[in-house]
Amino acid sequence: VQLQAFGGGLVQPGGFLRLPCAASGRPFSHYGMSWFRQAPGKERECVATMSWNGGFTYCADSVKGRFTISRDNAKNTAYLQMNSLKPEDTAIYYCAIGNYYRGSASKAATGYNYWGQGTLVTVSS
Repeated sequence: VQLQAFGGGLVQPGGFLRLPCAASGRPFSHYGMSWFRQAPGKERECVATMSWNGGFTYCADSVKGRFTISRDNAKNTAYLQMNSLKPEDTAIYYCAIGNYYRGSASKAATGYNYWGQGTLVTVSS
């Protein structure tokens, strides 16, 4: 199983980015996908999860209304659209694919065996 997250970069406060995560090695449409982030000196935290059948959860209250998780099963790709970015959104963003066929998408980092390499998002003026 391989995941590749990209699309990070430097953006000004109030700006936007879209992070794709391309997956291979398992039938993508039957597994949950999630996004986590880790800021310097902090633990990795769940940002959003999406189950295999499209149900979604935003784990962090701070991103509700600003971030959108989605998936394109035809492209084996998950996305995190991030709008109205704030300096506190600065982190390395990771995607992860669920462990179980048609299983639920865990909010805990320990619930994932496969991770993308991470992409750095820096929000600064």
